Order: sequence, then structure tokens, then C-alpha cells
Amino acid sequence: MAEHNALGKKGEKLATDFLIKKGYDILEKNYRYLKSEVDIIARKTDTVIAIEVKTRSTPEFGNPQDFVKPKQIQSLVKAMDHYVVEQDLDVEIRFDIIAIIKNKLGTKIEHLENAFYHF
Repeated sequence: MAEHNALGKKGEKLATDFLIKKGYDILEKNYRYLKSEVDIIARKTDTVIAIEVKTRSTPEFGNPQDFVKPKQIQSLVKAMDHYVVEQDLDVEIRFDIIAIIKNKLGTKIEHLENAFYHF
């Protein structure tokens, strides 16, 4: 497995553990619809949250969350629309980013709620 793929999988595991500790229920991991993938779908109270996990080993080229681009956001929205219909849910939907920097110095996790409103 390529090093960046391994780092991404570690990041998704860290994000899942982080969310569980914060009281979220994990509904799906790596949910796919057409060419889209939602890293984590979680639920907290009456809200279903699509979480994009971005993991980097350094902030040298920008913060992890800066790598979520408008086309990817559109793709995530379509996937979540499909998920809600497929599961016959009547809930609020929120889009979050969990940005992780993991390197020899340690791990920094930042949870950006309603992240797409910042774009």
C-alpha cells in the first residue's frame, strides 16, 4: 500500500475513535455512491453527519482541510442525498471535516463542524 494510503487509513481510524469518544454513532465507513466516497457517516441526536477526513504528515503545503475542493464537496452532497433516500431518513444533514496532522512529533486532530459553509 502506498505510504499516503496508509496514512489516510490511519487518519480515518483516528477520526472514528475521536468521534466515538465525542458521543457520535458511526453508521458507515467508506460509503460509496457512483464515483463518490464519504469517509465516515455518523449520527449525533437527530443529525446525520458526513465527515471527510484529511490526513497529512505536515502542514508545510497547507492545512489538511484546504485540500477539500468544490468538486469533491458537490460529489459528497450527491452521495449523501442518495444515502438519505436509500435509508429513508428524515433528518438534518451536516458536513464536517476532520483534519489530522500525524507525524513523529505527535497527532493533532481538528474537527470542523459545518465545514462547507466556510468555502
